[in-house]
Amino acid sequence: QVQLVESGGGLVQAGGSLRLSCAASGRTFSRYNMGWFRQAPGKEREFVGVISWSGGTTDYADSVTGRFTISRDNAKNTVYLQTNSLKPEDTAVYYCAADGPWVVLTTEARKYDYWGQGTQVTVSS
Repeated sequence: QVQLVESGGGLVQAGGSLRLSCAASGRTFSRYNMGWFRQAPGKEREFVGVISWSGGTTDYADSVTGRFTISRDNAKNTVYLQTNSLKPEDTAVYYCAADGPWVVLTTEARKYDYWGQGTQVTVSS
């Protein structure tokens, strides 16, 4: 069982940055790939990025590549999403999710086993 709690969201102007955090409970965090997803009002949840259980591999949606970076600290049971050069279209609730243990990276939300409650990111123009 993994419980996830996101934090770090807020209101920021276009071009600004936010660092989202996702704190996980349990001693098996290091066995899970960690994904970030987002959902804007009236839209489906979409993949943002994922980091492997070891931290050695990452993958990103085309819309955020070069602007967002995922990292993790397994000693702290935490995964991060650094968001730079934010755009109004990045406005959404951001969720972290865990998939595992020790599985192939996936961008498909339905394959993730555990989800956080989400944190709101609002980018003003």
